Amino acid sequence: MCTVIILRRPDHEWPVIIGANRDEMNNRPWKAPARHWEDRPDVIAGMDETAGGTWLGINEDGVVAAVLNRYGTLGPADDKRSRGELPLEALDHADAIDAAQALAELDGTAYRPFNMVIADNRDAYWLANRGEGKIEITDIPEGLSMITAHDLNDKANSQRTKRNLPRFISAPPPNPEADDWFAWQALLADTGMMEPDPAHHDIRADAMLVRSNIGFETICSSLIGLPAIPTQKNELPRRPVWLFANGQPDSVPFLPVEI
Repeated sequence: MCTVIILRRPDHEWPVIIGANRDEMNNRPWKAPARHWEDRPDVIAGMDETAGGTWLGINEDGVVAAVLNRYGTLGPADDKRSRGELPLEALDHADAIDAAQALAELDGTAYRPFNMVIADNRDAYWLANRGEGKIEITDIPEGLSMITAHDLNDKANSQRTKRNLPRFISAPPPNPEADDWFAWQALLADTGMMEPDPAHHDIRADAMLVRSNIGFETICSSLIGLPAIPTQKNELPRRPVWLFANGQPDSVPFLPVEI
């Protein structure tokens, strides 16, 4: 039940801003984002030590890929491949459109249902595997979008999206040049207003930062900025920015990831 927020501003110096919370069992081992894969030296991503994949990563070409479980599909299945392979496969490509098209050709029945976000500084896509075999590709529109275990911007089925999508839209957007991410940091750390749901392990359905009575919780958080391609002859290219909270974002700082 992870969350990804993406702000697309095609004519901006920072055309893509991403915020993401990872929700997982707190006893599942993992490593913070780094260059963990010898066969993929251009990939920087967090590593799931159980299956060897990732939930979120970026490559040297500035492609970002994230995978989220769809509702009711937490955890592995013996007869399925790990969904953590998918961002790594996406990050083998030099741009988002090639990555999205390549992953859409995969057999969706080989994996438990998932959502993916694949983006670079020009394009962004939502991939949905609903468990029916076909992996659907949808362009993520300009402006601010949010995805959880449900569909993109699905305020009808996701209380988290219903409450927080308007709050992200109205919040001041991050400014990577000024190192100003404060509004989004606060929103990612929001623990919700609804009462804990005893039918769902005391989780607050509208919370960005998840806590429960079974050890399922938000275990880390990310903020990513993708810079535009330089347009002036003497303009130096900017590097992407990734700030990472190695724990719950209301209690640990967001620190830079070396890219």
